[in-house]
Amino acid sequence: MEAAGSSAKAAKVGAGNGGSEGSPPPPPPLPSPPPPPATPGSAGSGDSEPAHSSSPAAGPGSPAPSPELPAYKLQDFDTLATVGTGTFGRVHLVKERTAKHYFALKVMSIPDVIRLKQEQHVHNEKSVLKEVNHPFLIRLYWTYHDERFLYMLMEYVPGGELFSYLRNMGRFNNSTGLFYSAEIICAIEYLHSKEIVYRDLKPENILLDKEGHIKLTDFGFAKKLVDRTWTLCGTPEYLAPEVIQSKGHGRAVDWWALGILIFEMLSGFPPFFDDNPFGIYQKILAGKIDFPRHLDLYVKDLIKKLLVVDRTRRLGNMKEDIDKLECVQKKMTRMVKGTGNHAIQGSVERKNGADDVKRHRWFRSVDWDAVPQRKLKPPIVPKVSNDGDTSNFEAYPEDDWNKTPPVPPKDLEIFKNF
Repeated sequence: MEAAGSSAKAAKVGAGNGGSEGSPPPPPPLPSPPPPPATPGSAGSGDSEPAHSSSPAAGPGSPAPSPELPAYKLQDFDTLATVGTGTFGRVHLVKERTAKHYFALKVMSIPDVIRLKQEQHVHNEKSVLKEVNHPFLIRLYWTYHDERFLYMLMEYVPGGELFSYLRNMGRFNNSTGLFYSAEIICAIEYLHSKEIVYRDLKPENILLDKEGHIKLTDFGFAKKLVDRTWTLCGTPEYLAPEVIQSKGHGRAVDWWALGILIFEMLSGFPPFFDDNPFGIYQKILAGKIDFPRHLDLYVKDLIKKLLVVDRTRRLGNMKEDIDKLECVQKKMTRMVKGTGNHAIQGSVERKNGADDVKRHRWFRSVDWDAVPQRKLKPPIVPKVSNDGDTSNFEAYPEDDWNKTPPVPPKDLEIFKNF
């Protein structure tokens, strides 16, 4: 499980400006250290508040919170193991002492968050996770902070990272890639319906639960987005062209990243890679894709339509102007009186975001109603002996991370609402 910023495979590109995303910055700088999945809590007084005002529906195998979530204290948990580390701290497996439920506790160093100017991303992650409730998204239960750390209590997903399975298998077959793509599309569609851009889709951020269904994790780059944003953030191999060019970007970046992910799942490597980030950026902007010969014709067509440099022509982001459609329909009504509305409506196609992706021929066998109900049979069922099993994660040494010094009260001001 990835903690606060770095990953086992590829480093992220951080905003480097405290997450301020209101206006275009100068051309992209060299990649800076990754930002974190943020976490929070109420004031360091110990009067912690629940992260949700209402409880999300519990997924299979996960603890079901009561309508009013309990006000936890750090003393309520025993730390059992570290299941992830990163630039800002680590993720612990913890067990609640009373109810004996297992959780993932993300612990992040406040001095490091401040030093790397990731305060706004921390706030964004908390606000996004408080708002979402979907079977394919990680769930947040409680947040807290003291003078040294930010804490984020989330569900523990014991199956490990999709990246680990992909690395061990080399590549996925067509049907396996199809299964994960379908569940990911439902997660992206849900986030976009709430005007949230995810911005960090990659195998390391996709966890498998004990039944083999996905959970997107690490929302450090996620943001509620009405228009566009300009921050250079993400993982180099997965960055959309408009992010690299600082043109301002929106939710279309998630559909680009889906194209990269599908290619990587079925090939074993991303379509654009190089020894350094700028080499990767040049290849992304050039847009030349060399497909392995074994790829299905339909999936190659899908990838080509997702990896379109012009975001207005990118599958998942193509939308017709509603006023223009209405004008066309009225004009056609006058021209073909008596033909009936069915002929008129059928003659004008409306682009529908995620629905355009779902209707692609590669997904012709998918029952889309069954996907979010978790009714599709997972191709990989992780070996999990119990809800607190850590065998699907790497072992991490317990170093001196806990020696982080406290920060002065003035530096805690920005986290006062956590």
